[in-house]
Amino acid sequence: MAKHRRPGPANQPSRAVPRVDAADPLSAYDKRRRPPMDTYRRHRPIHGGAGHLRPDEPRVLEEWNEFAYRVTGTAPDLATAQAWTNELRV
Repeated sequence: MAKHRRPGPANQPSRAVPRVDAADPLSAYDKRRRPPMDTYRRHRPIHGGAGHLRPDEPRVLEEWNEFAYRVTGTAPDLATAQAWTNELRV
């Protein structure tokens, strides 16, 4: 049986162990408020299923609000949803 290892580059720190600054009492709290995998915007198919299938169907647009994802709107198709996801955050 092979030894388990974390996927990704060897020089990338693991997100499994939160980095806590001893000088900042709120650093552990701030670490937990980061979105999963640092994805602030995402899209999901309205009727479920895989995201890459049926690119003509509408999508739900979700944005991270420092606690959970919240629905911010809809997109008519996959291309529009991907363009919204890749926009720069202000």
